[in-house]
Amino acid sequence: MKTWQEMMAEAKKEITLLFVEDVKKKLLQEDDFILIDCREAEETMKGTISKSVLIPRGVLEMTVERHFTDRDKPIVIYCAGGGRSALAAQALKKMGYTDVASMEGGFSHWEKSGFPVEK
Repeated sequence: MKTWQEMMAEAKKEITLLFVEDVKKKLLQEDDFILIDCREAEETMKGTISKSVLIPRGVLEMTVERHFTDRDKPIVIYCAGGGRSALAAQALKKMGYTDVASMEGGFSHWEKSGFPVEK
């Protein structure tokens, strides 16, 4: 049986990881991509990243197809620290989404970097 850390490490080997600076650059350049916040709704009270769509990790696989049918459109997922988003990105890849990345360090690193937060 695998531990949470082993599962997360395995997921991070199978997906693309982006640093918060990379995601900020994509937003500033207005790149065409989907930004998914996979934290729980109560976690978003601390703020969110502009243009992100909230789809909590617990319902991601069940609801993502309702929101996004183009499986080739780039997707970046973030959570609080980078663990859930890595597992979420891995799951979306298994579902056939072709261009999925996880934001390393998550919202906490985004906020610590002084990047803009919507409240």
